Amino acid sequence: MESNPQTAEELLAALRAGEATSAELTDQAIARIEQHDKAINAICVPDFDRARAAARDADQARARGEDRPLLGIPVTVKESYNIAGLPTTWGMPQHRNFIPAQDAVQVSRLKAAGAVVLGKTNVPLGLQDIQSFNDIYGTTNNPWDHDRTSGGSSGGSSGGSAAALASGFGALSIGSDLAGSLRTPAHFCGVYAHKPTLGLAAHRGMTPPTAPALPTEPDLAVVGPMARTARDLTLLLDVMAGPDPLTSGIAHHLTLPPARRQQLGDYRVLILDDHPIIPTGSAVRAGLNRVADALTDSGAHVQRHSPLLPDLTEAAQLYMQLLFSGSVARFPVDAHEQQRTRAAALSADDQSLDATRLRAMVFSHRDWIEADNRRELHRHRWRQLFTEFDTVVCPITPTPAFPHNHNPNPLERRIDIDGTEHPYFDQLVWAGLATMPGLPATAIPTGPSPEGLPVGVQLIGPMFEDRTPLRLAELLEQKIGGFRAPR
Repeated sequence: MESNPQTAEELLAALRAGEATSAELTDQAIARIEQHDKAINAICVPDFDRARAAARDADQARARGEDRPLLGIPVTVKESYNIAGLPTTWGMPQHRNFIPAQDAVQVSRLKAAGAVVLGKTNVPLGLQDIQSFNDIYGTTNNPWDHDRTSGGSSGGSSGGSAAALASGFGALSIGSDLAGSLRTPAHFCGVYAHKPTLGLAAHRGMTPPTAPALPTEPDLAVVGPMARTARDLTLLLDVMAGPDPLTSGIAHHLTLPPARRQQLGDYRVLILDDHPIIPTGSAVRAGLNRVADALTDSGAHVQRHSPLLPDLTEAAQLYMQLLFSGSVARFPVDAHEQQRTRAAALSADDQSLDATRLRAMVFSHRDWIEADNRRELHRHRWRQLFTEFDTVVCPITPTPAFPHNHNPNPLERRIDIDGTEHPYFDQLVWAGLATMPGLPATAIPTGPSPEGLPVGVQLIGPMFEDRTPLRLAELLEQKIGGFRAPR
């Protein structure tokens, strides 16, 4: 790879100044994919002919005097979004030939903003792993170390999108996040991502194959932007934000409150580096300390403890209950009965997260309502916390990108944290900290680990105040640096 590829902001400036055409930028992006993606395998469904046609249309529109937020900018889209005329499989072989007739609402917004869609990026099977591999498209490798994962989450990895951005395949990408699927790949690949406030960006058409694209908003899950800079994240979020016109009756434009602070030294920040359920690896701890030092050096108000913070153990248990009760709700009856038998055999004393996940798989409606009520109490605690702090900075996962692990039973996998093994899915507790209450969270790179792997952290903000962590991301980028291209 070469020096840092240009940002969307830089490309827009070049297009507006007449220093480049969209056709040129698109050809350059396609050439880069054709040269480098064989080793990375990020772009699973190329759409180069239509991209070149869209680029020509963008150049003609600009020649007529038009300007739009992303006019002529090459982008990629996670495979799980419907794009008319391209397969949507979610990596499931039985849906290899499913081709939707209509774009997802976010794909429509990209195209309306003038973006040029290069193709789709890879995902895990059924969007349910912390890695991106499946039997249709194969494995996506980390651009920094091909033996390691590009990331993902139990609920829709954007690993292909993060790997594409780190490799310079397009300036922007759109993904989704239920268990860190935007944030974990960004952390593993050294790029930026933003998990919006729950419900901020319409979800329709980010839909399992063959399911109708209805304007429902799933619990916990969001769609959001990925980029190589914080400012580009904001540019793309402004295109994506807004409710579904089918349910809101209004155009998608939505005005978010401005960032609470404009200067780094004015921010009030709570730094969290320890979780009662899983240790924080030394490389991630060092990344957090780099952010804390930058904030302190700038005169920001930085604390490491607060009595206002909701209980982290209960937050993790609640998150696993809501996540797993929702994810298995459509399982076949016989599988459900097997889980019921296994859950009944658990000791009442077993309060591990593994036990919590198993019990959640057989939740009754009453159980779910109880968990939802407890979530509301946590949301209230977060509102109180955000009267004293503007942002919470914490890990995304406990380690940098880990080696590929394709054990077909994820419950048998382990995550190595500084030489000690822990249950694979326990690493989701940090991602769940923002997901369970529906808070916005921005993933930022903080510099490399001792082995040279990217390390990121997340900046969690108050509900619907997405611009507050996004502005902090921009200020920290100026202070400690941001994306660095893989060598």
